[in-house]
Amino acid sequence: MDANSTLIFIILAFALGGVLIMGKNSIPPSLKRWMALTAIVMILIAFILILFSFLNMGS
Repeated sequence: MDANSTLIFIILAFALGGVLIMGKNSIPPSLKRWMALTAIVMILIAFILILFSFLNMGS
């Protein structure tokens, strides 16, 4: 697994979550739900990738 692409994904996932939190009042309600679900899934995958990289460093 390429470390650069993993790092870029992790940064983008947390940036999307931050943007959604900071701009929650300006996003239309119909779009807000799907963007929030997408951000949650991306952040969950980012945490899994972080854990995988920590476990993979020992070997």
